[in-house]
Amino acid sequence: MAENRILTSHVGSLPRPVPLLDAMREKYSGEPYDEAAFQQKVTEAVRDCVATQKALGIDIVSDGEQGKLGFYSYVRERLSGFELAEREPMEIMMGRSKEVRAFPEYYQRYFAKRSGPRIGESSTPVKCVGPVTYQGMDALNVDIANLKSAMEASGASEGFMPAIAPRGVGRNEYYRTEEEYTEAVANAMHVEYKAIIDAGLYVQLDDAWLTSLYGQDDVEDMPARRQEAEKYAEVLNHSIRDLPQDRVRFHTCYGINEGPRVYDVPFDEIIGIMLKVNAGAYSFEFGNPRHEHEWHLWERFKLPEGRKILPGVITHSTNVVEHPEVVADRLVNFASVVGRENVIASADCGYSSNASYEADVPLSVVWEKFKSLSQGAEIASKKLWR
Repeated sequence: MAENRILTSHVGSLPRPVPLLDAMREKYSGEPYDEAAFQQKVTEAVRDCVATQKALGIDIVSDGEQGKLGFYSYVRERLSGFELAEREPMEIMMGRSKEVRAFPEYYQRYFAKRSGPRIGESSTPVKCVGPVTYQGMDALNVDIANLKSAMEASGASEGFMPAIAPRGVGRNEYYRTEEEYTEAVANAMHVEYKAIIDAGLYVQLDDAWLTSLYGQDDVEDMPARRQEAEKYAEVLNHSIRDLPQDRVRFHTCYGINEGPRVYDVPFDEIIGIMLKVNAGAYSFEFGNPRHEHEWHLWERFKLPEGRKILPGVITHSTNVVEHPEVVADRLVNFASVVGRENVIASADCGYSSNASYEADVPLSVVWEKFKSLSQGAEIASKKLWR
């Protein structure tokens, strides 16, 4: 890895190309399909997206989660004990969040857009109804092989693979307590985390639960929430036990949607818990303008020795492409407080956690954002190493 410049990466998921989306729709329709042809399309999509990342200057690449239909289908594929849950009526979703209640016109349009035709059950939630064990090694090995082959073809030397964190997998209807349930998921996912690292890749734990815990509108007891978060940090550390710390990335965010984002939980409610996770690098939102001021928090919260940060200096929540000079300024600010050697330029979140024909940010815009990310990192590096 380079020692005289800011490296670049991102958070993982990328919009799927239309031919792959067509193949996914065919596969998950329940009709007969050609599995070999489908897998070939996945392989080609991974190869192309890794080659583009490399060409645009991304140092630590991913497979774009091209072979994954979506967040919840991934859970049912990789873990035993889960089945589809009932989808909540829109009025319940609309009423739960203070953010949604404050801006009903926006969110009515947003949810309506996502209530149209889906590719399979990509966004249908799941519930645990039996013992949780890991059963996804065959699918994981295919993902690893595709990514490593694409890296070799493009000349990319470092890659990462996102994997779900223990509290993001669905509600418990089987285990006696939430603690037993979460520990079972942590033990199962440890298998995947270890396999990714053993393959020579970084593993990234994707976790939106930490922010959602603090964002619960109906829970006023902040000390109780903080205590629950402290316990969860212990579960996270259990899930990555015995794994090399420098190969683990922890990612947390506020969700994938555009929106006013007025009621995002302040990062200072999260950062202390995040730093208790024994990861080698921490990925978090910053390009989102509701959080751009929060780089100052690193003046109060000390980054542990040997750790790195991956602040999002481009965002997933708008189609505006950040100027490279803006990216550079953001990186220089972070470097001034945590050290230039401890900063990796990244994105706020992934760009398509579910396979969709209507990604909020089209792939062409994503690539332009990555180009700006790389150019901004180059500008910052010249300033920081001059």
